[in-house]
Amino acid sequence: MKLDILAFGAHPDDVELGCGATVAKEISLGKKVGIVDLTRGELGTRGSAEIRDKEAAEAAQILGVSVRENLRFRDGFFVNDEKHQFEIIKMIRKYKPEIVLCNAIDDRHIDHGKGSKLVSDACFLSGLRRIETVLDGERQEAWRPKIVYHYIQWKNIEPDFVVDVSGFMEIKEKAVMAYSSQFYDPNSKEPVSPIATKNFTDSINYRARDLGRLVFVDYAEGFTTERYLAVNSLDNLL
Repeated sequence: MKLDILAFGAHPDDVELGCGATVAKEISLGKKVGIVDLTRGELGTRGSAEIRDKEAAEAAQILGVSVRENLRFRDGFFVNDEKHQFEIIKMIRKYKPEIVLCNAIDDRHIDHGKGSKLVSDACFLSGLRRIETVLDGERQEAWRPKIVYHYIQWKNIEPDFVVDVSGFMEIKEKAVMAYSSQFYDPNSKEPVSPIATKNFTDSINYRARDLGRLVFVDYAEGFTTERYLAVNSLDNLL
């Protein structure tokens, strides 16, 4: 299956939190979008890997993505090496996306920065025909996405551009809250984590609203890019 966009997250819920509304909007425009989670989030303070597997499946259904896979790398301990790069390359060559979305380049959780660099490096390597990969018994063809964008996560990194996601925040928030084990619940007996507070849950909306305010729309999600953005003409901008 060829996808238009492939979104990677170090943990289940990274994609939903970082760019869930953008994913929902692109799907509404007819794009085929997939998600690949690097780990099962097994080191998370709350819930369990098994619970998050179910939550990730529910969130994927809410967003309407075409496919979701989990590479089962070790949460907290995966590294950017040949072994892990090859697994990412296989996914890129399998789905042949034009656009790849991935974790923030720098963030509070160490897996986010590691995952960002790992995916970005693999996107380049995937285009080298002398790197041979085999998936399901078949040799894969080289494929390099046109562009890699990094969504914004915990830190308020200055975006290189924002996407107007007005009208899609309800879907994003519903997909995020599918991970009920992870977020604020006043009745929960589990330990409180930085993302399991009411302030964090509220921030999902108010951060998007604030980015939207800066570009005169209701809501926006921000991204950084590794190369210059280009437009055909000045009136391509909002």
